[in-house]
Amino acid sequence: MSFICKITFNTKTLLDMKVKLNDLKMDPSSPVLPATVLERTALRLGCNPTDKKLALHLDEEDELKHLRECFCIPKVKDLPPTDLSLVDGEESCVYFAGNSLGLQPRKVKTYLDEELDKWARTGVHGHFNGQRPWALADECILDLMTELVGAQRHEVALMNGLTVNLHLQMLSFFKPTPRRYKILLEARAFPSDHYAVESQLRLHGLDVEKCMLMMQPREGEETLRIEDILAVIEKEGDSIAVILFSGVQYYTGQLFDIPRITKAGQEKGCFVGFDLAHAVGNVELHLHDWGVDFACWCSYKYLNSGAGGLAGAYIHEKHSQNIKPALIGWWGHEFKTRFLMENKLQLSEGINGFRLSNPPILLVCALQASLEVFGQTTMKALRRKSILLTSYLEYLIKHYYNEDKKNPEKPFVKIITPSRTEERGCQLTLSFSLPIKTVFKELEKRGVACDMREPNALRVAPVPLYNSFHDVHRFIEILGSAITSSKQTANNTALSGSY
Repeated sequence: MSFICKITFNTKTLLDMKVKLNDLKMDPSSPVLPATVLERTALRLGCNPTDKKLALHLDEEDELKHLRECFCIPKVKDLPPTDLSLVDGEESCVYFAGNSLGLQPRKVKTYLDEELDKWARTGVHGHFNGQRPWALADECILDLMTELVGAQRHEVALMNGLTVNLHLQMLSFFKPTPRRYKILLEARAFPSDHYAVESQLRLHGLDVEKCMLMMQPREGEETLRIEDILAVIEKEGDSIAVILFSGVQYYTGQLFDIPRITKAGQEKGCFVGFDLAHAVGNVELHLHDWGVDFACWCSYKYLNSGAGGLAGAYIHEKHSQNIKPALIGWWGHEFKTRFLMENKLQLSEGINGFRLSNPPILLVCALQASLEVFGQTTMKALRRKSILLTSYLEYLIKHYYNEDKKNPEKPFVKIITPSRTEERGCQLTLSFSLPIKTVFKELEKRGVACDMREPNALRVAPVPLYNSFHDVHRFIEILGSAITSSKQTANNTALSGSY
């Protein structure tokens, strides 16, 4: 049965289901599948779900569309790989790389200029004067950050980079004993996490091969099953000191079940921590309510603070008395006596005791500009849009590029990321039947910014803050051209190799 026939067959049923604006507000727990919402909406509009008309309608109904104006969207002509003979350079690019580096909020330059001007005019007096006193600048935006991760104010600090914070936390949470000496993480963890765990084990003189438990997907599968994760925790938990997982897996885009992993690990006596680099600003988080022991994250991906931006760290308040930093700096001293300079440590409780030095004001400015955009909405609203936006991308990819067993010559795209919306964020990870480097190159030549990761993954992330449904439709159109060109290149290569 063709796609059109399928729609016709269901016409009477769908016409009986009136599509209202609220139907477009997806919820992870909604029994209505996003594909159904898309088909119902297209039917009401009198068009095919693949038509551009649907994308424009969804954008018109989007209550968050104004947030796009808060960001600088690069022009196609300004992207270095662009081939201007193929595209209109004056168009905005299709920016699906927010999982790697978020776009620049428009207020960043204003805030940076304010602090540079204050420095020029007042010098050292900027430490305790102005809208952002430099000595307290990170604390001025702390409430905005704690809202995004679902934590109490005293459980979060903005400091350092992600890996520095992870090391600081691991030094305090990983205290191996003859009985508990292992660390559990996913096999394809981001290299920084993998190296951090390796070095922490070596620091304690432990055998990495024996003490580093790495979860592998089942044979023939790309992602981890929650039941397999829980089974390993149950089996090995008595010897595991720390469980360290991603919130969202950087390569596959899989959203892990943070509360279930946390609960299972703690029931076995393990500390449970998460690298939230790909989760914060992407999915809803409730770190305090979930009882997560510790977490850390960067801010330059979905939080749009610029390359190397100020990172965040969290420690649950239940550890405020018993978990102390192994390495201490001046900024971990209680603020009320910090400047007495008596060198008699009065350590701040919880995560604040882990702070080492004064906040970098220019990095604070960039992060503030982004967090204020988040402050105009809620993660719940962003997540609702994100579910429909990514599902629309998934729908179109499956429609055009599913593998056709009857037509083996037809190029196809496989989606590695889980199809269940509660098991993913906004990213879809794609693999291709054609050489992926060629497809990636052709996309870049046509004004698409996305991300290729070895060995065979193209990561595309429609971000609800600034991406539109029209962006998704444009991407699919451009992908068609890129695949056609890639197939021609592959055919030419095959022909030249036959002589």
